[in-house]
Amino acid sequence: MTVKIQIDIARYSKLISPKNTGHNEEKEEKLLERCPPGHEGTKVVDKPATIIDVSGTIIAWYLPDALTETTQKEIRAATDLLGPSLEKSVKADGNWRYNQEWFKQGSENVGSTPGCINLSPAWFQQGHEVGCDEMVISGVKLTNPIESVRSGGIRIIEGTLLQNILKAIARPAAIASAALRVMHPQQYFAGLRALSHLGDKAVSKELPQMPETLQYWASVFNSLSIISNRETPNHRDHLSIPECFDILTTVGNYSNARMSMPSLQLEFRIVRHGVDGGEGDRIAWAWYMRDSVHIYAGFPHVDGLWSKATY
Repeated sequence: MTVKIQIDIARYSKLISPKNTGHNEEKEEKLLERCPPGHEGTKVVDKPATIIDVSGTIIAWYLPDALTETTQKEIRAATDLLGPSLEKSVKADGNWRYNQEWFKQGSENVGSTPGCINLSPAWFQQGHEVGCDEMVISGVKLTNPIESVRSGGIRIIEGTLLQNILKAIARPAAIASAALRVMHPQQYFAGLRALSHLGDKAVSKELPQMPETLQYWASVFNSLSIISNRETPNHRDHLSIPECFDILTTVGNYSNARMSMPSLQLEFRIVRHGVDGGEGDRIAWAWYMRDSVHIYAGFPHVDGLWSKATY
């Protein structure tokens, strides 16, 4: 199924400030008036589909029921392994991504631990995202903006736990990477090259743990957010690369959950998006690329190379 949107996504992306979080409803309404998607009301998509703009650029893929039961069990098991860290990530106030009001316990209090954490083989400390040559490189980073170990809200996972986590996420990571190879080949190879260059740079800076960690990091994406039992308000991920796809996978025994993209007036059953609260237990893994990591590695992202439909 193909859903055609009457906007040019490349031009649309240039209208959005990097600081625009998508939370200002008045600004979003004006943007929608300036760039209407070409259909009345909200269109519900409930079949496998690609969303395509007027130039033939693929904006999004929607692939319901794409994960086998085995893969779903692996994602749940890996998420459960990180249960203690997920529990610590939820705070009484602050950023909505970690604020307790957006989380709920899974079904019958026996579901996955609510929380949100980020995993990455390399991550900048807070306040050093731009113009900095000092990246934290040691093991795998589990980040939280409030809980701070050393500095920058970064905890370093090492030893047996590191090995167990990398092993647990390996197959789902490889599946997401394989999907990207089909969806956006240029982005896939850019990710491979960036991670390779990152390993070389770590060697040159005498950071021996980084190449070893990258050897077991099974994804071409350089970041993974693990989100458990959280409702998500409409927002825009301003650190994401406009031309690149993120891959969001969801598992659980939930029902009535939907992902909305109000900027496109689309709603998906399950670039501003949100997830409503559905019933049951829900886990989401979001794979994405931080351009700052690509720049640090000396291999910037695929600037201007949008994914095009060829059929």
